[in-house]
Amino acid sequence: MKTKTKIVWALACVASLGLVQAQEMDEALGTARDTTNSSNKVKLDGIAAVIGDYVILESDIDKTLIDLKSQGASVQDITRCGLLGKLMEDRLYAHQAVQDSLLVSDDQVNAQSDRQIQQLIAQVGSMEKVLKFYKKTDIESFRQELFEINKLNMLSEKMQSSIVEEIKVTPEEVRQFFNKIPEDERPVFGAELEIAQIVKQPTAPEEEKQKVVDRLKQIKQDIVENDASFNVKAILYSQDPGSKSNGGFYSMTRETPFVKEFKDVAFSLREGEISDPFETDFGYHIIYVEKIRGQELDLRHILLIPEVPKSAVEKAVKELDSIRQHILDGKYTFAEAALNFSDEKETKFDGGLLRNPINFDSRFELTKMDPALYNQVRDIKDGEISRPLREDDPRGGAPKFKIMKISNRYDEHKADFAKDYLKIQELALREKQFKAIKKWMDEHIEDTYIHVNTENKDCDFANNWVKE
Repeated sequence: MKTKTKIVWALACVASLGLVQAQEMDEALGTARDTTNSSNKVKLDGIAAVIGDYVILESDIDKTLIDLKSQGASVQDITRCGLLGKLMEDRLYAHQAVQDSLLVSDDQVNAQSDRQIQQLIAQVGSMEKVLKFYKKTDIESFRQELFEINKLNMLSEKMQSSIVEEIKVTPEEVRQFFNKIPEDERPVFGAELEIAQIVKQPTAPEEEKQKVVDRLKQIKQDIVENDASFNVKAILYSQDPGSKSNGGFYSMTRETPFVKEFKDVAFSLREGEISDPFETDFGYHIIYVEKIRGQELDLRHILLIPEVPKSAVEKAVKELDSIRQHILDGKYTFAEAALNFSDEKETKFDGGLLRNPINFDSRFELTKMDPALYNQVRDIKDGEISRPLREDDPRGGAPKFKIMKISNRYDEHKADFAKDYLKIQELALREKQFKAIKKWMDEHIEDTYIHVNTENKDCDFANNWVKE
């Protein structure tokens, strides 16, 4: 469902931003314009459907198809009716989210838009090139249209999440799900690896840490005493690439996957209050709580990362070389070395074993493995331990170093209930969520104003959009 949502967000972007002009649209769809006179008549854009407060234009469907083609996706089995049905689903989710008061703040939407704009600038080189690519004349109109796209998308995602968030599967439901699958139709899981690692994280000396703390205190003092802008300070000085460009903004609840130290400080502050500097695994922060809405916070933060000297990096590599040699000499096992020497809390107590972030299983399917992880382990043979590998911090902090080994290999095999329980559990959960979504969709189609134009009423929709 997440993959489907991401695809549709991209499609909605194109539809709303007008990425393709009419001539390009005609060429891409293999249609022709009426050029029988000098005015170059073009068929007026009609309404394909209305869902609650949302209108879907025929051009939205056209542009959606064009965007799929531009991304290199196969459109052989994609129909206009299918695309229209998916656009209608998204708008029903967004419409009902508003009805149920599942709102998103303008700051959240703007933060998402800013991140996307920064990504686009990184891809094409400048804001001017972004505007030219999207055929926009000014950044304000571009931002406004991107805002509307993201707002619809975020409302849709919030509604979908609320439908399935409480759904769980019991072990008995998993067993029944598996037993209902005919033996000759059971899924085949690809080749998998179990991977273990020992990590050394070079650290900054205390004097460097104190410099960062003092700098954050100065920033806070300037904001409090001189009415300086926290937003501007974050843009100028924060080293968090995920929030720097939008003034350090995050919206969060207690369930948001931030580290405990960050959440503890954030939820201890009153609205309008700025924290003292505090430390997390990312570096040192100060937090400003901008708004409190029940259990949700809008906040801004500034992250500064102490500089790690070259000597600390060299020391970490030397320690790993020594640990590796002692394991090879039989002085201790890899798991014992991980427990005693690894700096990675998440893996050291489990023999250094990595956990798949998708389902927290210890196995990684080769065809679905993160490319960065695959590149680290692809040349490691059974029984070998890698030389120290460098892993750069995407947040801009100090790199960490690791030695790795392949703990187990599993060949491609048909699903086995005992060995593959977590994967089967995930499949059972998806089926239960799908059924819940389908039930929700059927009920709300009945209760929502929906109009499908005459040309589209003959579509074989997956949902009952054309009410009888």
